[in-house]
Amino acid sequence: MFGYWGKSHHHENDSLQPEVKINELKAAIGPLSGRSLQFCTDACFRRYLDARNGNVDKSKKMLEETLKWRSTYKPEEISWPEVAVEGETGKVYRANFRDRHGRTVLILRPAMQNTMSLDNNIRHLVYLIENAVFNLPEGQEQMAWLIDFTGWTLNTSVPVKSARDTINILQNHYPERLAVAFLYNPPRIFEAFWKIVKYFLDNKTFHKVKFVYPKKKDSVELMKHYFDEENLPTEFGGKAILEYDHEEFSKLMTQDDVKSAAFWGCDNKIHHASNGHSGAEVAPEPACLTPAAS
Repeated sequence: MFGYWGKSHHHENDSLQPEVKINELKAAIGPLSGRSLQFCTDACFRRYLDARNGNVDKSKKMLEETLKWRSTYKPEEISWPEVAVEGETGKVYRANFRDRHGRTVLILRPAMQNTMSLDNNIRHLVYLIENAVFNLPEGQEQMAWLIDFTGWTLNTSVPVKSARDTINILQNHYPERLAVAFLYNPPRIFEAFWKIVKYFLDNKTFHKVKFVYPKKKDSVELMKHYFDEENLPTEFGGKAILEYDHEEFSKLMTQDDVKSAAFWGCDNKIHHASNGHSGAEVAPEPACLTPAAS
């Protein structure tokens, strides 16, 4: 847990160059305080440098924009009761298993769209990205996405603007947080949507997107490289039964809200967690089914 702030492990013989770059970026950003100081760990500086290929000036600009966005959007203050209605159908939720590298997994089911508010849909996703990062094990900084296209049609697809805004938030404010995104069995009609959306992706993110088709052995084997077949839901070619229970998931999110609020010092989030959807009941945190990456 606490993937935001865990220390990254390095071998003693690693090059000192990354550390030099981190110190340069720290100096360029200048003194920080409050939540910005909590957010900007060495691992954070490294991710922004990686996202901009080690260019300190570009990394500084990117990180400053994120700090500004976080100060206004306040993603760490979003509580589950604020977005719970968006999650009623399980269109996006954190899985109770990890991939083989110990990464947190988000499951997205676009056909389960249940509301029309673009802003609330994005806020719901941001909440779950924050939650996924919060639940990363020590030494792991990335998450994996599984996107199930069962029942997807152009009528249930998100508007292009919403897709673009979502991609921009992920790329610009959560750089190097996504390890891989598997698009499982998208219908042919999705190609038209993809031809537009892919131009919003930067090169690094584009290469993290993997299309998987059940009848194509190579793509199925790629999935098995990342996931234990026993944990992977049948909807993604695995053996586990996927059942989203909104009430139980709400209890889990309530528990996580309390933990997150304690770290960030968000009194209002604790208030929502104890007085909002699902009350004060909490459920145990799902066990990590794979060893945490070192």
